[in-house]
Amino acid sequence: MPIKITDRPEVDTLPLKEMGPVTLRLRRERSLPRDIVQPQRLGYLQVKGMVDFAAGLVLAMLALPVVLLAALLVKLTSKGPAFYTQARVGKNGRLFTIIKIRTMIDNCESLTGPRWSIPGDPRVTRIGWFLRKTHLDELPQLWNVLRGDMSLIGPRPERPEFVPELERALPAYRQRLAVRPGVTGLAQVQLPADSDLTSVRRKLAHDLYYIRHVSFWLDVRLLICTAFYALGLPFGVMGRLLGIPGSTRVERAMQGVVTEAAPLRLRLSA
Repeated sequence: MPIKITDRPEVDTLPLKEMGPVTLRLRRERSLPRDIVQPQRLGYLQVKGMVDFAAGLVLAMLALPVVLLAALLVKLTSKGPAFYTQARVGKNGRLFTIIKIRTMIDNCESLTGPRWSIPGDPRVTRIGWFLRKTHLDELPQLWNVLRGDMSLIGPRPERPEFVPELERALPAYRQRLAVRPGVTGLAQVQLPADSDLTSVRRKLAHDLYYIRHVSFWLDVRLLICTAFYALGLPFGVMGRLLGIPGSTRVERAMQGVVTEAAPLRLRLSA
């Protein structure tokens, strides 16, 4: 059975008015201040792309049978393509196309528009719940790693429709674009999906902490933690064993950096 890829949007966002010219502005790659990353970390960032490609190639070969099986199950249990693609904001604001296994009903935003997923979201399919819980739906992003759009470890890539509003509410938000977005990361293994400005602020603190402390050893520990996290082991257990900083330490360290400038106009739809 052939597997199709669609560019229809799927998840993870709040309703937002049409951005128009703002989206075009994001297409122009803009550099960011170099002092966001500590000078002693710049050497690793220069070779991080090569490390990502080598590790991503190995992981992609191991993950291929799992991806094909998951895609087949999606096709057999719900209407629509097994995969979907979506525009995301990458390093320095450059747009790229992300690929995932579809976990929601096909064309789910046709009636609601872009919105964040909510607990018990009725749009998620039966197989989709399992894929989300185990994070298997993220595995196709290894292709984005091989393309150089993403890193294995880094901030979660956001949709371009929401970045302007988030930047206005949290002036430091754009600093997270100093590095390539990641398949997993310090925020992803510790915090639930975004649901309001408080959750966005917390994730931003974790993203900026990671950027300022990025290292090969931190990336290795986060990869190990992610593997156990996907198997259902809480972060607290592996985090303590691997010496990964927890949320309390991270948010305390970044308290003076992550500040709110203006009310966020995004709201969860009914």
